[in-house]
Formats: sequence, C-alpha cells, structure tokens
Amino acid sequence: MAGSSHGHTPAAWTGVIIAFIGFCIAGMFMVAAQPWGFWAGMAVVLLGGVVGYIMKMMGLGQPKQNHSVHQVSGEHAQAGAKG
Repeated sequence: MAGSSHGHTPAAWTGVIIAFIGFCIAGMFMVAAQPWGFWAGMAVVLLGGVVGYIMKMMGLGQPKQNHSVHQVSGEHAQAGAKG
C-alpha cells in the first residue's frame, strides 16, 4: 500500500482522526460504565466515516484511477525483474 500512497489525503486523515477521537470517547465511557457516553462516542466514530466520505466526494480524497492494485503490483514486478 505504501507504493500507492493509500490514505495520504486530507479526507483520509480527517476521517481517521475524528473516528479515533470517537473511539477514545467510547472507551472512556465504557470504563466509566456510562452506556450513553459509549454510544455518543460510537456516533462520533460514524461521524468520522461520514466526514471522510463527504471530503472524498468534494475532491479531497485520492482519485480512483490513481491507485489500482494491479497497476502498482505490475510496476513492482517489472522493477524487480530489471534489478
């Protein structure tokens, strides 16, 4: 995945950071035995996915044609054969 720049976009970073904050909130309230806080944290996790998707649709994500698995694998195989 490193060869395809997978996840190196503002949409990906924002979505993951929001989801991580939600995960931390849910974990904190789970330990405190407060179900409402756990579910609020899970809502923030889902919000992270929605925000990331919206940002991707706004053009802040990686275009689909730039990270084809077959294309990247083929490039690595050709580089290995030459070297």
